Amino acid sequence: MWEDGQLPPRTLDALRAARAADLDVIVVTGRMVQSVRRFLEPARLDEPVICYQGAVVADADGKWLRHEPIPLELAREVIRLVEGVGYGLNVYVGDELYVSKVTQGSRDYAGFQQLVIHEVGDLLAWLDEPPTKLVCVGDPTELDGVEARMKAHFGDLLYISKSLPYFLEFAASGVTKGAGLDFLAAHMGFTRAQTIAFGDGENDVELVEWAGFGIAVENAHDRVKAVADWICPSAQEEGVAQVLEALLDSKQR
Repeated sequence: MWEDGQLPPRTLDALRAARAADLDVIVVTGRMVQSVRRFLEPARLDEPVICYQGAVVADADGKWLRHEPIPLELAREVIRLVEGVGYGLNVYVGDELYVSKVTQGSRDYAGFQQLVIHEVGDLLAWLDEPPTKLVCVGDPTELDGVEARMKAHFGDLLYISKSLPYFLEFAASGVTKGAGLDFLAAHMGFTRAQTIAFGDGENDVELVEWAGFGIAVENAHDRVKAVADWICPSAQEEGVAQVLEALLDSKQR
């Protein structure tokens, strides 16, 4: 991941070149649909996107092809437990972000992704439909403890993983980036064997495992490196662009 959250010029050029060569470029992310579409505008990609860790697949027109929200009572239980250990939560409903109270942390999070925050007060009193996902934002070391407690409590009832060291994310059971890609493969007609996937964060493990050839960037989480078929240069070195350039060069020979 790039520190400024933007796609640098070399990577943009490589993505555009891949599309020009009739390769499908699928973005798989934990971001909201509205956020990722803005993020991808410079790349001029029009394929469907996989968002919310795989809970949502949306086409280029914004139509949701897949939505696997967290069951309401499980979501409410997460809110009770997480608030009970002193953390607030970001709640995602209808591709909008809701919080009990706007804080500096929520402002920083929303500003990074150019989002509007909706303050609703008591989340348990407000929430009346299954949310797409929940996110706890905090100190990375402290969140490791919260993650361990939540996984011990919920077991297989929820998918719980970090997307970044300071984001602990909750999604419905069975929701992963790999599951989202599996859905889209059936929808678009491609196979695992035809797929190259790149990952860096802990929530990319299932994505890299799913692909016929999974690649971790050098700065990736150790769990991603452990399942990858190959390690490419880091995000700072634009490793994804380097791989795409080499792939396109080989196709032209």
